Amino acid sequence: MLEDLADLFAQSAADGTPIRDVVGEDPVEFAEAFLRNYPESQWISRERERLTDAIDRVTGDKP
Repeated sequence: MLEDLADLFAQSAADGTPIRDVVGEDPVEFAEAFLRNYPESQWISRERERLTDAIDRVTGDKP
């Protein structure tokens, strides 16, 4: 799963695709849609929050 996600972001970066075009306005929904293809784990809540925080920092939406 992580390799697939890394490949998605690497290809998007190589294509010059903005991160918001990849994850949309709701990074949690993006993650949930992505994860529906994989078995859920206990760490999912923490990773959802980390994803949202990382996207917010990169896009300047959050200090």
